[in-house]
Amino acid sequence: MKETIEGKARLCIPEGKISKQLPVFYNPVMEKNRTLMIELLRALGKKKLNIALPLAGSGIRGIRMLKELPASLIAHVSFNDYSEAAVAAIKKHLLINNVPKTKTTITCADANLFLIKSKGFDVIDIDPFGTPIPFLDEACKKISRGGVLGVTATDTALLCGTYPKACLRTYWAEPLHTPEMYEVGLRILIRKVQLIGAQYDKALLPLLSYSSDHYMRVVFLSEKGKSKADETLKLHGGYKGAGPLWLSQLQNKQIISKMRKNLFIDMLIAEPDIVGYTDLHSIDFKEQPKIKEVLAVLKRKGFIAERTHFLATAIKTNCPDVKAAIS
Repeated sequence: MKETIEGKARLCIPEGKISKQLPVFYNPVMEKNRTLMIELLRALGKKKLNIALPLAGSGIRGIRMLKELPASLIAHVSFNDYSEAAVAAIKKHLLINNVPKTKTTITCADANLFLIKSKGFDVIDIDPFGTPIPFLDEACKKISRGGVLGVTATDTALLCGTYPKACLRTYWAEPLHTPEMYEVGLRILIRKVQLIGAQYDKALLPLLSYSSDHYMRVVFLSEKGKSKADETLKLHGGYKGAGPLWLSQLQNKQIISKMRKNLFIDMLIAEPDIVGYTDLHSIDFKEQPKIKEVLAVLKRKGFIAERTHFLATAIKTNCPDVKAAIS
């Protein structure tokens, strides 16, 4: 066991390669994922939240929420994990982090059964090792009106087109296996979650969406109503032979602009609401230009042009022919 500090939380984690085989699952790569969720909840400012973590693992996500968010924002956090070892670890971590017992419940159950037996939650965070698909039906049923649903997918080989048939079976959409695969995969994920939500007359609208470190992450705001769900479904369509997928905004910029700023959030705010991006390294230039120079030229010519978080060598622009525009 080794002691790990993340944010304001302390953990005792088994040493070993990150995998499902670990007795208590903790992935340090997901620290950004957890931090952004905390900052988003802070920016939303909703009070007395009843939060559910059906796949709690080490408990790090909930412990950080309890220690880093104002006490007025959280009424209760329900930790659940199917693993008895994980449940024992959560209890230990709550104790060493001095988390009040009155604000927590810990259960050891199948994630879906945990949700089925509940009365519903204001925040549900689905953060599995692999695909989130098996947990989305119950999560969409149990998220409250105006609630926040976080969904992480690490099955990026499907979403990014390495296994297109598996993506079609799992996400009901055709992926791309080109430089644009990261955004296309993210938009396919969004649509699939929205389809499940629509079955229960819920419109799930992205508050925060991104692709990072071999995973995809979307945080949705749940709005109740048949007409709202219908309007959401109208924003699905195809793109360059891929899809169907979500064709509208990836971010609620009014909300994420209230989050604590860092370079990543600044980039998400700056990204234009354009579907797709142009990878400059995929263009046959005689001499590869610097991204900064390309952006400057395109902007001088009246085009929208910004960097994108999806790919370091790409830009988002409404210019139909970047090579011709900067030649």
